[in-house]
Amino acid sequence: MLRKSDLLHCLPPVIDARTRVLILGSFPSTASLAAQQYYAHPHNQFWRILGAVLEQPLHEMDYAARIAAVQATGIGIWDVFASCQRSGSLDSAIRDAVPNDLAALQKSAPALRRICFNGRTAARRIREVEALGFEALVLPSTSPAHAGMSFAEKLARWRAALHAGGVA
Repeated sequence: MLRKSDLLHCLPPVIDARTRVLILGSFPSTASLAAQQYYAHPHNQFWRILGAVLEQPLHEMDYAARIAAVQATGIGIWDVFASCQRSGSLDSAIRDAVPNDLAALQKSAPALRRICFNGRTAARRIREVEALGFEALVLPSTSPAHAGMSFAEKLARWRAALHAGGVA
């Protein structure tokens, strides 16, 4: 049984005035929380896919270099939940989630036009994002738990979304 003291908190957003496309996940994995890095689980395909789209070896870079490279292209990274209780890393185990303030993006990222959801759990907030005036797309999850789609197919969908969003 989870206690209130087991409340987990998200990582700080990777967003600045250059952000034109924001990738929203659901909530960091236990590996990401432990490392204090987005998509730190070694089997998550996020950095490989994004690196292929941007034609940069992101998965080979240290974390600070990855973040700098991504931000330089106008991409931001964040999660839809600010805090939650969860045992393990599966989205299905998220309980008592508190949402991040997505409306604040209009001030913190004035160039933001498109939000891409990394998987269906994050995309539960798609109507809210659209109501704020952002274009919203749901992309296949890069999580190792989403093995029903090939890397090549995920890459093609991510590439199309990010290129159409004006990055890469």
